[in-house]
Amino acid sequence: MASSFRKIIFLTGAGISAESGLETFRDAHGLWNKYNTDDVASLNGFINNPKLVHQFYNELRMQMAMAQPNDAHLALSYLQHFSSADIHIITQNIDTLHEKAFSKNIWHMHGQINQLTCLNCHAVIETWSNCFVYSRCPHCKKATLRPNIVFFGEKIFFESVIENLINTADLFVAVGTSGTIPPASLFARDARKNHCQTIALNLEKPENYCDFDQFIQGNLSQTLPSFVQTLLD
Repeated sequence: MASSFRKIIFLTGAGISAESGLETFRDAHGLWNKYNTDDVASLNGFINNPKLVHQFYNELRMQMAMAQPNDAHLALSYLQHFSSADIHIITQNIDTLHEKAFSKNIWHMHGQINQLTCLNCHAVIETWSNCFVYSRCPHCKKATLRPNIVFFGEKIFFESVIENLINTADLFVAVGTSGTIPPASLFARDARKNHCQTIALNLEKPENYCDFDQFIQGNLSQTLPSFVQTLLD
């Protein structure tokens, strides 16, 4: 089946990392419930209280560093390495589980937990270490570092690359996404405009269910490996 597709785009959301333990951040005892999201995930929040924002992402970084890829991540990596199709992964997730699974062509539209950026010289620094308000950029030596994460209201990363991928794909697959937050929630619709086949895999029907030709329901660690096998058969 894969031989019939020239370019396959996967959009991955929080659901694909849930079975790696990262869903606990939003449960009753999770990390997100200890903070107001406007305080830790907005530019105003960072300007008003950078110490709090760094504290939040330091905790998040530590938890994501320990997380390991599950069978869904491994299935995508396997497909990339054994299919002749051009396969890209656009991810809404800031974890690095796709990288840990040895995937390639990964586009982090919301940034990465293991990156900082300097507000002075705009350098991007990869690190798993904690960052504090007094931490200095290794390039310009200024204490002007922030998480390299897309805060609420900011533009996604790789916008033009992602637009091109969506416009040139012949198969678009959304994995573990709720379909509620633009611009990601609009990708399937845009892909269909270009006569691209669209498929969604999730525990529940996504909000943009009508934009998909097919919906596969179930645990992603089971449904995605099975789906990948159909592409390789």
